[in-house]
Amino acid sequence: MYQPGLNDFDAVLAVARRSSFRAAALDLGMSTTAMSSAIAKLEAHLGVRLFNRTTRSVSLTDAGRAFVEQVAPGLADIRGAMDAARAQQAKPSGMLRINTFATAAREILAPLVLEYLRRHPDVHVDVVTEGRLVDVVAEGFDFGVRMANLVPTDMIAIPLGAPQRHAIVASPAYLKKHGRPRVPSDLFRHRCLRVRLPNGSLFRWELRKRGQTALIDVTGPITLDEASLSRLAVLEGIGLGFFMEPDVRGDIEAGRLVRVLEDWTPELAPLCLYYPGRRNASAAHTAFVALAREVAAARK
Repeated sequence: MYQPGLNDFDAVLAVARRSSFRAAALDLGMSTTAMSSAIAKLEAHLGVRLFNRTTRSVSLTDAGRAFVEQVAPGLADIRGAMDAARAQQAKPSGMLRINTFATAAREILAPLVLEYLRRHPDVHVDVVTEGRLVDVVAEGFDFGVRMANLVPTDMIAIPLGAPQRHAIVASPAYLKKHGRPRVPSDLFRHRCLRVRLPNGSLFRWELRKRGQTALIDVTGPITLDEASLSRLAVLEGIGLGFFMEPDVRGDIEAGRLVRVLEDWTPELAPLCLYYPGRRNASAAHTAFVALAREVAAARK
């Protein structure tokens, strides 16, 4: 006889949180089919529909909303009890979930995440990259990684390295053909890659120098929403691109891309690993924090 378990409740909360079976399935490392099946079995067991489903949206029913409101605190208590038990472990194990954005993930992957896995092979680390800023507690993450100025004030934060910078770059061939911009207003006569943000709006290039700020609504032949795609287009000479410096540092050093308007891209806040204070952190969590502090100290 079917009896719902913690994974089924996790599935309900994930779909409620994301309003999408596909996104919820990705968060929990499940297939969309498995996620739909888990929800359907639970609904059949309860005898009510928890979600309204259309081809375009997923939303909670009144019964579903009441169910989530009652289940979520209890599930949090159970997770807390499990964390308290794991805190007694001498050896880290289990899973850690980290929410960050793609550039930061590339920065921390080798020195922090992969080194952690080498030291603690019994732990599984789930890294989720997305452009939107999320509530790591509400969405079930152990850690977040963002710029220091975006870290919520009630979180414990560990700076992970030097301040970040943006970089405006183009291929040598593009600059040979179109010339080099010298001031921000020159960008209006250049072909620039447009960037679509997670909320659907177009990103305006923000340049700053000695108290002056220029917000440039660039124009160009293509709009992209992923840094690696933008990099490929710029390498092919399509136009100028605006990146986080780590995404193109190797290309600049190798001469594949040339940096322009460098004096208009000052330092930004450094990356921080952040997390809520916990009374009973698991051994895996404690070991990850210890390594993050080790990495931070080495980068000073």
